[in-house]
Amino acid sequence: MGIFDRLGGVIKSYLNAEDERIFDRRFQSEDPDVNAAFDELNDYLNRGKGPNPRAERRAAPLPESVRADFAELGLPPGASGAECRDAYKKLLKIHHPDRHANHPGNFKKATEKTARINAAYDRIEEWRKEKT
Repeated sequence: MGIFDRLGGVIKSYLNAEDERIFDRRFQSEDPDVNAAFDELNDYLNRGKGPNPRAERRAAPLPESVRADFAELGLPPGASGAECRDAYKKLLKIHHPDRHANHPGNFKKATEKTARINAAYDRIEEWRKEKT
């Protein structure tokens, strides 16, 4: 039940039972402008009850590979471009191989982690370009 249905119910409760015919779709006035206004109102109120093309566009499924890339950056799936860029830069500062150059084992881990971060960010950016 949408907000307009609830609002209609509240308004109906304040009116007498005789006046409830105003909300009946079959109600026709003698004035064509009033009928057009009621038809426009009914179209507006019923618009959200059918398929919503904007919702379908937003609800495009996120591929599992891209979902894993968001997780690699420590972000929720579908995070904004600015959030991705900030997380990418932050992780690169932490895991950059130059910061771990004194320890061979940590250097190798940092190099691998940096490669994964770069690949994840690149795949997310490609996905964003394909999506638009």
